[in-house]
Amino acid sequence: MTQNIQLVLAAVAVLEIKHFVCDFVIQTSYQAQNKGIYGHPGGIVHAGLQAIAGALVFLVITPPLAVALAIVIGEFVLHYHIDWTKEQVLKRMHWQHPAPQYWWTLGFDQLLHHLTYIGIAAVLTVARGL
Repeated sequence: MTQNIQLVLAAVAVLEIKHFVCDFVIQTSYQAQNKGIYGHPGGIVHAGLQAIAGALVFLVITPPLAVALAIVIGEFVLHYHIDWTKEQVLKRMHWQHPAPQYWWTLGFDQLLHHLTYIGIAAVLTVARGL
């Protein structure tokens, strides 16, 4: 395995670990209960923590400053809107735990977050010429 492939895999691993920590370990009920209210501080704090913690990936692959800022802002905007949309779908469709549709919606939300991290790794790869 080449060093470049190792760097990309390490970057994705960092993003996945930070996602787990921010979404499941340190997310408060205040954040979780208010992500469906557009502009509510709970959702903003949650997405902000995700975006700021995502900057840890720059310890693995360091991009130019403009690219780093674009990644952090982009992750904030995407994470916020993915979470908000999930909450809107669940609310409007009246899907709750343990209904299968609840799990499908949650799973799709998580898929979109993970695909975002693959996109971030791709941007870092191009930015560093790996």
